[in-house]
Amino acid sequence: MTATLLAQPRPTQEAEPRRDVPRLTFGRVLDAEWTKIRTVRSTTWTLAALVVTSIGLTALMAFAAAGDLASGNADDPIGAFVMIGLMFGQIAALVLGVLVASAEYSSGMIRTTLAAVPRRGTVLAGKAIVLGSVLLVLGLVTSFGSYLAGNFFLSQEGIGLSLGDPGVLRAIVGGGLYLAVLGIFGLGLGVLMRHTAGAVTAGIALIFVVGSLVGLVPGALGEWLNKLMPGNAGGAIATVESFDPNVLDPWVGFAVFCAETGLLLAVAGLIFRRRDA
Repeated sequence: MTATLLAQPRPTQEAEPRRDVPRLTFGRVLDAEWTKIRTVRSTTWTLAALVVTSIGLTALMAFAAAGDLASGNADDPIGAFVMIGLMFGQIAALVLGVLVASAEYSSGMIRTTLAAVPRRGTVLAGKAIVLGSVLLVLGLVTSFGSYLAGNFFLSQEGIGLSLGDPGVLRAIVGGGLYLAVLGIFGLGLGVLMRHTAGAVTAGIALIFVVGSLVGLVPGALGEWLNKLMPGNAGGAIATVESFDPNVLDPWVGFAVFCAETGLLLAVAGLIFRRRDA
């Protein structure tokens, strides 16, 4: 009896920690986000729209303007038409960024994501890195394709620009950088609003509508508001010459845009941590 009472229960095999469960690393989070973004049908269509719109509109608008630019009948800078289609293709980058966040809320997949990765900051960082990488690569390809398309028609009139001309290589590289950060900007809006239509509308309003309307504010205040609006500040890096001579210098404007995007993503991350899925 005593021996029975003093006998210690032998640990069962079920009590031992399992060693076959893979460790959750940041690399695995990135792999999961990459799987999600490349297997969603909307990603393919959005990226296709980015490429086709940017290159197609650049070719069309350069073709239409080349004659007037060569004859001197147009006052616009020639360099503004080399990659002009990117101004419209950027909408697709913004939409993709919004979809990366809002689509999971619409489908309820966000609960599965947070169950697998409870650290919400890690989830947001993984989304931002994968999204930014995809748009950077595709943005570089699109920028170079836009340059080739637009410059083809400009060269027919003897006013083409070579890669060695001032601002050309910077604009091609800047196009990829701008689209990458713009996608992350859309991601921040998607996390904040959790609604695709609302976030896309807000993003387009900030980039296009408000960015143009603030120029109507009189005096130095209006000039600085115009310079600091996200689209105006960041977009300058993706153009050889800007239609607006009062925008910030390309790299300064891009730094301002990165700071604005970082602030938006930080606010989105803070709310993401505190709000229920």
